[in-house]
Amino acid sequence: MAQSGRAIVIGGGIGGLAAAAALHRRGWDLTVLERAGSLEPVGAAISLAPNALRALDVLGIGEEIRDLAAWQGDGGLRTPGGRWLSRSSAEAAAARFGGPLVLLPRATLVDRLAALLPPGAVRTGSAAVLADPGDGRRPARVTTGDDEFEAALVVGADGINSRVRGALFPAHSGPVYAGFTTWRVLVPVPGVEFASHETWGRGRIWGTHPVKDGRVYAYAAAMTPAGGRAPDDEKAELLRRFGDWHEPVPAVLAAARPEDVLRHDVHHLATPLPAHHCGRVALLGDAAHAMPPTLGQGGNQAIEDAVVLAHHSRDLAAYSAARLPRTTAIARQAVKIARLNMAGNPVAVAVRDTVIAALSKAGPALFLRGFDGIADWRPPYAAGEAIKR
Repeated sequence: MAQSGRAIVIGGGIGGLAAAAALHRRGWDLTVLERAGSLEPVGAAISLAPNALRALDVLGIGEEIRDLAAWQGDGGLRTPGGRWLSRSSAEAAAARFGGPLVLLPRATLVDRLAALLPPGAVRTGSAAVLADPGDGRRPARVTTGDDEFEAALVVGADGINSRVRGALFPAHSGPVYAGFTTWRVLVPVPGVEFASHETWGRGRIWGTHPVKDGRVYAYAAAMTPAGGRAPDDEKAELLRRFGDWHEPVPAVLAAARPEDVLRHDVHHLATPLPAHHCGRVALLGDAAHAMPPTLGQGGNQAIEDAVVLAHHSRDLAAYSAARLPRTTAIARQAVKIARLNMAGNPVAVAVRDTVIAALSKAGPALFLRGFDGIADWRPPYAAGEAIKR
């Protein structure tokens, strides 16, 4: 017989840990199964918009994460030569969406979420397999190399190449290459002052942003065939592609070591899933709706998923109904933004830059407009309701 209060979370990333924390606050007896040997996250930093911060309020850590905000004053969108196309500010963003944008190391957020769980809840080195999704009459079953679990709820938070998704929806086409690769660095750059910015070139973008701990987070992207790697090292590749762009790009590259540079091809779910659940199993984060990083919403949507799933944990059809339309719309918007900022045709780029500059003079910066309907999201229930046991 199913243990009515047992939940198994497959995947110990940000979405999985947030879901586990939210379910724990709802009184579920839970276990997190992470296939890696530790919870060390993949990636350098994560940007949390006000929508995700409100979801973290449900978990009781929103304010302490807001205290890590480092963006102050002006910022915006630039050309590789340094010309500003669009300007904004931290104050304008907070006024428009009711809160700040916070950039922090992924490891910091993972550690904080893991600290919300009871001792022993996370089992690393546990490659989990969904053996049976269960239904209204029988529990779901999950196996590892050593154990078998029965649960009233299983959460598939196992990333873009989700095995849980594959088991639930074997006919789905799965992730596809988005056409570009990304690089990320998180390094100290002493003595360099700059305004937080993103820079759009021809088929290439670069972003540079301060982190509260004094380091600088920088990311880059370029249109390139899938599976490519630099013939020497990825720092050298960044120098070839971005070394002549405006400051502080050269300063960041000078401060980075080859081993500091992470490179990953971008994949996404071009075809939405028919639902975010099946039987007693719910999907969240990249397993449910992997999207290009052009809106910075992948992790944010996973955190939203987590608190909404906890609220609807006894009615997964309601969870799908609440999340599928929103995440599908945001994923499609991320694809549209990718086509805009990764444009490579010189005529198209010139037109793009001219239009952005003109629109920004007439109203809010493009950066802010892109978050309308996204960053202003609020949980559809009071935080106090979400934590009742």
